[in-house]
Amino acid sequence: MTHSRITVSVNTAARPERVFSVLTDWPRHDEWMVLTRARVTAGDGRGVGSRLAAFTGLGPVGFLDTMEITGWDPPRSVTVRHTGRLVRGTGVFRVLPREDGGSTIVWEEELDLPFGPVGRLGWPLVRPVNAALFRLSLRRLAGLSVSR
Repeated sequence: MTHSRITVSVNTAARPERVFSVLTDWPRHDEWMVLTRARVTAGDGRGVGSRLAAFTGLGPVGFLDTMEITGWDPPRSVTVRHTGRLVRGTGVFRVLPREDGGSTIVWEEELDLPFGPVGRLGWPLVRPVNAALFRLSLRRLAGLSVSR
């Protein structure tokens, strides 16, 4: 299995506590995460062991990304283990305080590439698109965190 890492970050004027609150409001993910609707499927979504499901796609066309929260450190970080058929690996959101009172939001994914050799060959084309969508999502999260 080949692993690949994506890391993107954005700055926001919002305090870390506010960012973390918006970030972990799972049913509201569609307000900031591009093409994604999330829900809690087990637990309360506020700690290790809770399970989440996020549908990513347009209309009915897409895939289900199932996850388990494996790290919970409010307001600093939340870590998930992707357990779905297509998306597997680890995702981490970090909310780092800045001296000006704002935050830097970091999104890291270490993914097991699907589709064997085809996935490895296609990854150089898909990776920049994923990174751009992740960055756009974080910009939307940052904006929502300031206005909330």
